[in-house]
Amino acid sequence: MGKRDLLLEIGTEEIPSRFIPPALSETAAIAEEEFRAERLVFEKMHTLGTPRRIVLIVRSLEERQQDKTEEFKGPAWTSGFDPSGNPTKAARGFAKSKGVDVDSLEKRDIGGQEFVVAVKREEGRATSEILPKILERIIKRLSFPKSMYWDGTFNRFARPVRWLLSIYGEETLKVDFGTVVSDSFTRGHRFMGVRKIEVSTVGEYLEKLHDNFVIADPEKRREKMLAGISSIEKEIGGKAVLDKDLVEENLFLVEYPVPFFGAFDQSFLGIPEEVLVTTMKNHQRYFPVRDSSGALKPFFIGVSNNRATNMSVVREGNERVLRARLSDASFFWEEDQKIPLSARVDPLKKIVHHEKLGTVYEKVSQVRKLCGSLCEMMSLSAEEAKMVDRAALLSKADSVTDMVYEFPELRGVMGREYALKNGENPRVALALYEQYLPAFSGDRVPSDIIGAMVGICDRIDTITGGFKAGLQPTGSQDPYGIRRASRTLNEILWGMDLDADLLALTEVSSGSRGLSEDQKEAATEFILHRLHNQLREKGYSHELTTLAISVAGSRPKQALGLLEAFQEVQGADWFGGLITSAVRVRNILQKTEVSGIGLDPGLLREDAERELYDAVELLSPQVEEAVGSCDWTRLTKVLSKLEPFISAFFDKVLVMDNDEHIRNNRIALLERCDGLFKTSGDLGLLKT
Repeated sequence: MGKRDLLLEIGTEEIPSRFIPPALSETAAIAEEEFRAERLVFEKMHTLGTPRRIVLIVRSLEERQQDKTEEFKGPAWTSGFDPSGNPTKAARGFAKSKGVDVDSLEKRDIGGQEFVVAVKREEGRATSEILPKILERIIKRLSFPKSMYWDGTFNRFARPVRWLLSIYGEETLKVDFGTVVSDSFTRGHRFMGVRKIEVSTVGEYLEKLHDNFVIADPEKRREKMLAGISSIEKEIGGKAVLDKDLVEENLFLVEYPVPFFGAFDQSFLGIPEEVLVTTMKNHQRYFPVRDSSGALKPFFIGVSNNRATNMSVVREGNERVLRARLSDASFFWEEDQKIPLSARVDPLKKIVHHEKLGTVYEKVSQVRKLCGSLCEMMSLSAEEAKMVDRAALLSKADSVTDMVYEFPELRGVMGREYALKNGENPRVALALYEQYLPAFSGDRVPSDIIGAMVGICDRIDTITGGFKAGLQPTGSQDPYGIRRASRTLNEILWGMDLDADLLALTEVSSGSRGLSEDQKEAATEFILHRLHNQLREKGYSHELTTLAISVAGSRPKQALGLLEAFQEVQGADWFGGLITSAVRVRNILQKTEVSGIGLDPGLLREDAERELYDAVELLSPQVEEAVGSCDWTRLTKVLSKLEPFISAFFDKVLVMDNDEHIRNNRIALLERCDGLFKTSGDLGLLKT
């Protein structure tokens, strides 16, 4: 059977850069699914992409589908055929239902009994016959964050599809998508290539594109882009800040990367560094440049999609745009400093935080109250508590500055800078920035407890406020950022090794926000559920995580500490034996109707049960003390001392003795054991 390569190119108007990587992955996944379903065998497939094209290449695709054989079990042979071998009504009906001739029915021994079996064989069709419809389905199945209609049909795509190229070996396939019909032509670079390029084979496709200034392979495009940047670095004596996301964005903004550099006036370096970097990266997609000491240099590196005859024109144009933006930023920087940050707190009364939750000023007030409670819980010094209160008061003041209005992503950064200019305590100033850390999963946590306190309280208020206003997350929707608040809350506590009681703090916040009992309960369950999920992400089992949260769930640091301690001993023989015994205790108590009977030590007849009783009496206070002090290592050591006695009890003592008094007394002893287990979490939940 012959094999040929397949090419599908979907040519479009410029697709947003962030849409392209997911689209390439989805194209490959959908194509593989469709090919497998149609029994098409190939060696490998991969996708390529630029802003103007999504490309699927399939190597060594066989020229015919694989044959298909299906077998269907029918009635018993004796029901389908009479003694003379003639088909009965049952056999004829079965054959008709399966679309086969009754004469083709076969006899098969299945499980020691003979049955009628229909074998349906379907010969594979030529691949070129079925490919067009498959490729059309692939195109139609692609999804994007936002799609467009453009040609009067019901077909949608990220941007209007302008051409299709589909070649199988040397054969051009006819693929329809809306009003566009595929042919044997692709298009070069919009500015530097020719409009129409005929492609005869898959092999010449990439070469002809490259000749027309299109590098379809993202990795080869990346190599060219980074090589150009490296060359510029040597020329200007600096190092580009190659932020991963910015590299990826630039990669999918161009078909042919042409790095260039520009400069800006050195006086702008007097503006806070984050302002310069944000302006360059977020607004212009430039790479900032640093010197060997890490300080910013008055240069930037951009990536053009056009190699102009005179690149100095490109450079000057970009310098002009950046100069205008930096001039605005410089103006905002100077103007904002004319009003102290503390004087910007009162205007927060005029800014609505949420229509159901009041103004930003009211949120600040809620956070301040909560900070006072948390500082007491955490036993912060009076001096640090005063700094936390000051930071909470100023926490949102920078939101009414011109700089943050123009550059919202600089909230916190400008609060810190303006606070320092105003002579605020440096730790308070730092807290105005660090209250927002971590900004996303995996981001760094605050370096100082002042900002951490404000950040924790702000997030707790966000959660309780959200539940008060009915804004709790549903499905994938989380418009108020409650999931993110809960997630980063736990990351702060773990990352900074802080032992805060979240449920106690939630209780205070719920009372201050006026939550109903149902709303408070829902908020509490949500916090515990998110904690459970995050602990599971760390690799702990569902059962062990459930146990840890039942013991220390209101204190994420302690819940993690308990998990780590139990994880340390999970492979130990004694721990497995203890869990087995705990499960047995739990099962026996669930089945017995006797409970709450007092234990009489005088009725303990066997050595094993007396020794278990003594061990429980001795170790129970130690377990309670270890749990009370959150000394999880000590807890595991105490539990290890109990294991030999309870294992010996089950080996040597019959719980269900014929004597009712003996039996009930042993059940009472097991209830004591169960109480000890539950003090350290319900060990009966765990699996050995």
